[in-house]
Amino acid sequence: MSEQNFSRRRFLANAAAVSAVGIVGANALVSCAEKKKTVELNLPPLLEQAPDGKPIKAGVIGCGGRGSGAALNFLEAGPNLIIHALGDVFQDRIDDCRKKLKDQANHEVDDENIFVGFDAFEKVIDSGVDVVILATPPHFRPQHFEAAVQSRKNVFMEKPVAVDPIGIRSVMATAKKAESLGLKVVTGTQRRHQRDYIEVYKQIANGAIGDIVSANCYWNQSKLWHRNPNADWSEMEYMIRDWVNWLWLSGDHIAEQHIHNIDVINWFTGKHPSKAVAFGSRQRRVTGDQFDNFSVDFVYDDGMHMHSMCRQINGCANNVSEFVMGSKGSSNCQNTIWDATGAELYKYPYPLDENGQPERNVKISPYVQEHIDLVTCIRQNIPVNEAEQTAVTNMCAIMGRTSAYTGKEVTWDEMMNSDMKLGPDVYVMGDVGIVDTATVPVPGEAADA
Repeated sequence: MSEQNFSRRRFLANAAAVSAVGIVGANALVSCAEKKKTVELNLPPLLEQAPDGKPIKAGVIGCGGRGSGAALNFLEAGPNLIIHALGDVFQDRIDDCRKKLKDQANHEVDDENIFVGFDAFEKVIDSGVDVVILATPPHFRPQHFEAAVQSRKNVFMEKPVAVDPIGIRSVMATAKKAESLGLKVVTGTQRRHQRDYIEVYKQIANGAIGDIVSANCYWNQSKLWHRNPNADWSEMEYMIRDWVNWLWLSGDHIAEQHIHNIDVINWFTGKHPSKAVAFGSRQRRVTGDQFDNFSVDFVYDDGMHMHSMCRQINGCANNVSEFVMGSKGSSNCQNTIWDATGAELYKYPYPLDENGQPERNVKISPYVQEHIDLVTCIRQNIPVNEAEQTAVTNMCAIMGRTSAYTGKEVTWDEMMNSDMKLGPDVYVMGDVGIVDTATVPVPGEAADA
């Protein structure tokens, strides 16, 4: 990325024809008692524990904080669940993950099932696992997902599922193949597995606030983290260890983190935006080549607008939430519904603490619930495939990011036809010529141009 001015052509020119890929993913987790209702509302059965059955062995690809967390969540989801193999490009990440599994779950992974390197994902997939947990930096997700499905493995993969349109289209195509093979795929958009969100969604889907006419979503928080360069690290090692700050690895935080909030609006409205106009900037970030704030006006085919805002800067007003306005009322999507006058119509009944006061946490963590749902679907052969719906939301975030980087209106069709591809073509733990040439995007034209 040597150009400082991120032109429209930089992202959208030389568009390739898009193969026929459906836009709405299939995710019908159906209980026998409520088959008609759950098919219509696209909801999981929400068991408190996955049913027992023959052992299911999982392999983890990407053993950092989220990969280690997902491994523990998987073990907590039900009986006879095994973390069988671990893979990462860094041995210390694997060592940390093994220690967490031992200390927190009394679970050990045999030395023969430990794999290190850029090809570790292939070895994990071939190690005799039934499920693959994908939790590397998002850049690698399309390749790893394709390899897992090619080997007929069920998949849990973290969001985002790609960082560029080529990756998104790859995930959509692989999702179709997974569906044809009867494989089960759950993604890390855990709000769709969170009980308070689900109960509010049910009521809104049944008309509690009428037609949704506008929406807002936010992920404004303090800085995440960064790693400074280390003389002992190669360029590639430094970027991967600092991955949340590099566009080609994370997709920028509008895709890596704010995807959750955008996904809630897509879920509640049952549609995705068709175009975006955005702005953003870099004010405080100290490493990488990303923005640290975005503001996006997403517009839908029917004229509805959604304002999307995200920021990662210390010392600012924080807000992580969603809001939908309907023709008859409104909701924060998580736990409350109001009528047109602002009177409360519904409040989610959280469990009570020891003092009889409602706690803000749902009974089952959504991070565990998504694994309960995956294991339940595997053991009861219930169709579930969330990959395409997450790819759609992911593409919306890329659309907003591209508009902010260029300062131009960007459409869904342009993104679906874009040949944008981020990152190196060959992965080596050495110097790859990115850090010295990377520049922060500058939208538009200079005043004196």
